[in-house]
Amino acid sequence: MQVVLAAAEHLENLSVLFDLYRVFYQQTSDLESAKKFLYKRLQNRDSVIFVVNVENNLVGFTQLYPSFSSVSMKRVWILNDLFVQEVYRNKGVARLLMEAAENYAKETKAVRIVLATQIANTVAQKLYESRGYLKDEEFYHYTLRL
Repeated sequence: MQVVLAAAEHLENLSVLFDLYRVFYQQTSDLESAKKFLYKRLQNRDSVIFVVNVENNLVGFTQLYPSFSSVSMKRVWILNDLFVQEVYRNKGVARLLMEAAENYAKETKAVRIVLATQIANTVAQKLYESRGYLKDEEFYHYTLRL
């Protein structure tokens, strides 16, 4: 297993993974839109995407979006997406992706990584907690759908 920073040459296979990720979250499959979305992220450098390659097959990815903390005046990375193909789960792929994201955050001198997961996704919660992530009990987070 090898973790690499996603680039244009990964777009086709990454789009398939991204589409599966969206379907996992009850979205309708739309491979073409997934590809366009990821192409723009890569082209505009709006996000950082790490992929895990197993025998020339992408089996998982994580996507980080940049933000900043006004209080600390430092970078924050939002770990927005983490997905591993079902047949590769429980084989250390997600852990490798988390390590890559955390190392990247440290290299870019970020103050923290933030993430959210569904309340019912206890498998992901166990992974995050095993890596030292803490559930926020100090702040409420609100969303306004537009």
